[in-house]
Amino acid sequence: FATTTSAAYRDALELNLLSTVAMCQQAVPAMQANGWGRVVAITSIGARQPIGTLAASTTARTGVTGFLKVLATEVAASGITVNSVQPGVHDTDRLRSLGAEDRRALTGDIPSGRLGDADDFGAVVAFLCSQHAGFITGTSVLVDGGATRGL
Repeated sequence: FATTTSAAYRDALELNLLSTVAMCQQAVPAMQANGWGRVVAITSIGARQPIGTLAASTTARTGVTGFLKVLATEVAASGITVNSVQPGVHDTDRLRSLGAEDRRALTGDIPSGRLGDADDFGAVVAFLCSQHAGFITGTSVLVDGGATRGL
């Protein structure tokens, strides 16, 4: 907190929250006209389990989660579901740039004992976008191998 500038908070809000609001303002009316739609936003486990070193990002992503919950209740009767997916540590180019010891340390904090991959994450998003997820709305789904400690 002490080292995070007001500009960093504004940037995080613009990048995460306000862009999500703008996307929904553009997409949801067509979904309402069609009587069906899916909104799935990618947030972060930081929205559920704050990450102290990422104060601006955590603040903005928590705002996204709140906005999506409000939107979900407003559009559910139109056949639209609104959810978010909160990834934990996944095998990405950025993570691969870390040393082997750092990667092992990250994996050691994950109860499943491994990093997530694109298939893990993509399967959840695809399901939430499907007809089968029509009664799931206003929720945030963790894809983190059990790493988040909360209930």
